[in-house]
Amino acid sequence: MNKKKKILFILATKLAWLVILFFGNVCRIHVKYRHRWDRAIAEKRGVIAILWHGKMLIPIYIHRYQGITAMVSEHHDGEMIAQTVHRLGYQTVRGSSTRGGSRAFRQMLSLLKKGKTCTILPDGPKGPRHHVKLGVVALAQRTGACILPLTFSARKKICLTSWDRFMLFWPFSRVCLLYGRPIIIPPKIPISELEPYRLEVENALKALDREADEYFQ
Repeated sequence: MNKKKKILFILATKLAWLVILFFGNVCRIHVKYRHRWDRAIAEKRGVIAILWHGKMLIPIYIHRYQGITAMVSEHHDGEMIAQTVHRLGYQTVRGSSTRGGSRAFRQMLSLLKKGKTCTILPDGPKGPRHHVKLGVVALAQRTGACILPLTFSARKKICLTSWDRFMLFWPFSRVCLLYGRPIIIPPKIPISELEPYRLEVENALKALDREADEYFQ
C-alpha cells in the first residue's frame, strides 16, 4: 500500500462510522414491515440478516448497538468495514467466500445455533454485484435460522462508481428501509440441492430492492 492509500485508509477507518451517523441523522426514515424483523428476533431461532454490499448504510445505522455479529471479509476494504461497525456496537467474525471462509462459517454456526442475530453481505467482498453466495443458504440450512432480507432506497440518492454502486443520498432526503419476509431453508438437504433455495433468497432480495426504489417513483 502506497503512502497516499495508507493515509486514505487510516482516515476512512477513523471517520466512516461518523459518516454513517451523520447520514442517519440528517434524513427522514420511513420503515416498512418492521414487524417481520421483530417477530424473527422474538422467535430466538437465529436470524441471518442479509443486505447488498452497496445498501448497507441505513441498515447499519438503524441496528447499531444491538449486539449483532457481522461477517466481514479479511480483504483490505473489510478491515475498514470491521473497524467502522465495531464503533457502532457490532461484533465481527472475519472471513468470506475467498479468504478465511471456513473459520468464519464455523463461528457463525455456533452463534446462530444459540439463537443469535448475525448479518452477511451475500454479494461481498468483491461481487458479483447482487449475487447471493451459497454459504448464506448453507448456514441457514445447518442451523435452522431464518434468512431475513433488508434494503433501503432514497428519493435523492447518490450511487457511487464502485463495483457495488454504494448508495448515499443528499442530506435531508426521504429514505425508506424495508424488511423482507423471513425465509426458512428445510433441514437435511444435500448441499448439491441447495441451488433453488439460493435463487429464492437472491430473488427475494432483488424484489425487495425494486420495491424500495419504486417507493419514490
